[in-house]
Amino acid sequence: MKYIISGTDRVDSNTLKMSLYIQKIYKELGEEVELIDLRIVKEYLHTGPHYSKPTDPLSVYIDKIVKSDGLIVVCPEYNGSMPGVLKYFIDHMRFPDSFEFRPVCFVGLGAMFGGLRPVEHLQQIFGYRNAFIFPLRVFAINVWNILKDSEVVDPVTKDLLHSQAKGFLAFSKALKDAGIDANSVLAKKPK
Repeated sequence: MKYIISGTDRVDSNTLKMSLYIQKIYKELGEEVELIDLRIVKEYLHTGPHYSKPTDPLSVYIDKIVKSDGLIVVCPEYNGSMPGVLKYFIDHMRFPDSFEFRPVCFVGLGAMFGGLRPVEHLQQIFGYRNAFIFPLRVFAINVWNILKDSEVVDPVTKDLLHSQAKGFLAFSKALKDAGIDANSVLAKKPK
């Protein structure tokens, strides 16, 4: 299962709307993907010990990441970077199992640069954690003009999102077929 991480906890966010739209694209392509909505996850981030043994409800999300076939991270730009809740969620992930050799792709949302800065920051984090980063990134410039009634109305953005989804599915499959994706590598590790 692949997961879309909706990278903010803001109520009625364009990030969630875009994440749901992307989920429909994958479904049209025959791939079921599940959404991880940080509005829901955030209540578990601030309970129990931080950065160590997570609470049971948070463990559910960490296990989803560790067992995923790939991650689609949808991230808005907040003050020149990613929302703090997304970074804090990432900081709870197990090392190295969560991201090492895991296929990841990014969609940025914002104003004039379409979330370029947070996506570049995320690429640094995921690169540091040895994820396989899919090179086609999508940047939703002036996102409030692109999304209308939770649908993408800009034809260029639509095409880019479809191209990214098709490419990411092929990328993830190629890694799995070669036995070098995270789940294959974890399966080979002695317990």
